[in-house]
Amino acid sequence: MRLDKFLKVSRLIKRRTVANEVSDMGRVLVNGNPAKPAKQIKENDLITIEYANRTVNAKVIKVPTGNVSIQEASTLYELLD
Repeated sequence: MRLDKFLKVSRLIKRRTVANEVSDMGRVLVNGNPAKPAKQIKENDLITIEYANRTVNAKVIKVPTGNVSIQEASTLYELLD
């Protein structure tokens, strides 16, 4: 699954267009490397999102095959703060 779609489906970022913009600015790292929106995500990848006032670190637990419910979204990743 693409990085931008995973960020949206998991609700780490609310909209896919915002996920694209943040990735293009170099504020999303996958396994410590800057990642483009089309980067393929797999299980056990570490995603770091740099917001203006905080940084979120998340480990990918499960990559869904399609859309997921709001209740299921938080089961796709584990926060590592």
